[in-house]
Amino acid sequence: MSESLPVVDIPQGIIKLERPLSNFFDALRGGGPVRVVAMGSSSTAGRADVVPYPYRLEMYLRQHYAEPLPNVRIDVLNRGRGGEEAPKEFDRFDADIFCDNPPLVLWQVGTNAVFRKQDFNFKEVVDKIAEGVRLLAKHPIDVVLIDPQYVTAMLRDDKAELSETMVSEIRKIADEAKISVFQRWALMRHWHVSNEVSFEQLLDPTDGDKLHQSDWSTLQVSKALCKAITDATTAAGWLAAGQKS
Repeated sequence: MSESLPVVDIPQGIIKLERPLSNFFDALRGGGPVRVVAMGSSSTAGRADVVPYPYRLEMYLRQHYAEPLPNVRIDVLNRGRGGEEAPKEFDRFDADIFCDNPPLVLWQVGTNAVFRKQDFNFKEVVDKIAEGVRLLAKHPIDVVLIDPQYVTAMLRDDKAELSETMVSEIRKIADEAKISVFQRWALMRHWHVSNEVSFEQLLDPTDGDKLHQSDWSTLQVSKALCKAITDATTAAGWLAAGQKS
């Protein structure tokens, strides 16, 4: 099966995080355990036949920092719950984010407001994302929003426009709050359009809804997210060095 899998690239212009991860940089150099919280729904929680991205990201981050920071332990805490959206996730911030004092929070959000639009008020979800970002900003935490996945279920006639609107709204919230977005939507679209990756390869074959990513595409997203994070952490180091000089 591996021979049939396509080769994809990871364009820097898509994955680059707009803001340096200064709190994460400081935590890595603090010498103690570093916790990253992955908040979200089923894309974060994972499915029975797909290794979720937080576990893969943890492995890749540990590998990346193993040589320069051999005594620093990085843990990526999976706080995903399938079917949830920003309002319920917001209600879990105290128990699932703040109690762990993470320097970095990854918030995968917005998918269910589109896919299950009959169950959610779109504006309320967008407003709650913005409120959540404002609350996170009161703490020494770097925040990266992760926008929806580019898959068949999100591109159907009754959802395609709403998907694009959600991606746009997440970008606006991030820009106003001066935080970053990991552009999963644009990255997966690039793979489909430019690298000719079929939806069959992007999608979990056991998912009749055609919503969830395959194990292979989740792996690719995890690699891209690790690169985005480590690049933004290096940028934070350059910034810190410049301020001291």
